[in-house]
Amino acid sequence: MCTKMAAAAGGLQEAALRRKERLKALRERTGAAARQNKDDGAPEIKQLRSDSEEGETPKHTELKLRNYTPEDDELKGRVVPQAKPASVEEKVKDQLEAAKPEPIIEEVDLANLAPRKPDWDLKRDVARRLEKLEKRTQRAIAELIRERLRGQEEDLASAVGSAKQEGSDSD
Repeated sequence: MCTKMAAAAGGLQEAALRRKERLKALRERTGAAARQNKDDGAPEIKQLRSDSEEGETPKHTELKLRNYTPEDDELKGRVVPQAKPASVEEKVKDQLEAAKPEPIIEEVDLANLAPRKPDWDLKRDVARRLEKLEKRTQRAIAELIRERLRGQEEDLASAVGSAKQEGSDSD
């Protein structure tokens, strides 16, 4: 138990030492950059701005005159033309047309609207088995009918035979 704790403590100490070394290296890198900026006499931020000013001016600093009419010829080129308002009537018409309700279907199928019975899924699952049983039932009914017909034929034959015998006895 003590060896596990010692090993865990050793691992934590190693991780702490590695972290300290990384921080020290980071400080040295940032310190060297700060010393270099002090030697140049200008902070790092101002150097970045001067680098971007050497090229073209960014569009967000470009002067645009919307509400002012300048008298100077140089500034007249920077005047933004008056914006024409868009026709609101067309947009309103489009929105009103889009908001019109579509005609409702006149014929409604009640089978689609009626909720299903709670046991519809059970009936669906049992349907295949019931088909097999239905076939067997039909065969059994047909067999019973045939047997009854055979039984009636025998009864008819015996009735006819007994009638013949009675008729022959009376002769």
